[in-house]
Amino acid sequence: MSSKSTYILAIESSCDDTSAAVMHNNKVLSNVVAKQEIHEQYGGVVPELASRAHQQNIVPVVDIALKKAGITKEELNGIAFTQGPGLMGSLLVGGSFAKSLSLALNIPLVAVNHMHAHILCHFIDEQGYDKPEFPFLALTISGGHTQIVKVNSFFGLEILGETTDDAVGEAFDKSAKILGFPYPGGPLIDKYAKEGNPKAFQFTKPKVDGLNFSFSGLKTQILYFIQKSVKENPNFIEENKADICASIQYTIIQILMDKLKLAVKQTGIKQIAIGGGVSANSGIRQTLKQAEDKYKWKTFIPKFEYTTDNAAMIGIVGYYRYCESIFADSSIVSKARIEF
Repeated sequence: MSSKSTYILAIESSCDDTSAAVMHNNKVLSNVVAKQEIHEQYGGVVPELASRAHQQNIVPVVDIALKKAGITKEELNGIAFTQGPGLMGSLLVGGSFAKSLSLALNIPLVAVNHMHAHILCHFIDEQGYDKPEFPFLALTISGGHTQIVKVNSFFGLEILGETTDDAVGEAFDKSAKILGFPYPGGPLIDKYAKEGNPKAFQFTKPKVDGLNFSFSGLKTQILYFIQKSVKENPNFIEENKADICASIQYTIIQILMDKLKLAVKQTGIKQIAIGGGVSANSGIRQTLKQAEDKYKWKTFIPKFEYTTDNAAMIGIVGYYRYCESIFADSSIVSKARIEF
């Protein structure tokens, strides 16, 4: 592992956030995110609009990241970027920019797996945050992914279980849509759930073998329950909003916790780290914290700004790959789907 002073510019453009960060070794000097509000009126991310917005945002975002870090582009040692998974058009914008800049500056290009970054964000040097020790279990929960990963080393990752259909973030957002909430609805379920009774309404947990997940059946169950209840009482959602949200959130958290408990039992590993956009959910964070006392686990919850899509998490993987001289060349292609 290199101990010299290394500056990495990282670029993240997998979905609808354009982000650039500057890392000095494993420390974050800047982490700039430009959000795209245009998708709210469509109730979800429109890929074509996302890639256009990335094209508009990427130069100013990189410029601000360098200025905030207090360095010039000539001081950079490498450029890291998200190769995948994600929306193809969005990935191409970040990938093309990273390739061009690495060629222009004649410095190494480092390709990063977005989900790998959600896991390794725990290794960003951040005051007040412990780093997990290998091996540990990572629960990656986002709009597009739900996985339990055994992390043996920085680059030794083994998927133990994943969703067979919808991701957990999708379950939150689609449930919110059923309730008539605006996009993105997941955070609103979290907000209203705080005032509700998590056991007010019972939803059946899907039976899935091993460490895999399924959320499509739960989503359908919630849809039929709401349709039936609204037919009987048109004001049902408004009158029971907090209880409905609390019950949905409770069920989803129990599904995640059941699988984590099984993973701990099977592996004997009691270090659990979460990552991905859904790890911003306060109910999941609270439940995981309680598990430290209840099950004698050691849990790792990332700083809030490293949960959603951001370039700092791309930068930390970029730094470790740079130290091992794991570089890409300009022939590398962006991939909508990619394995570890």
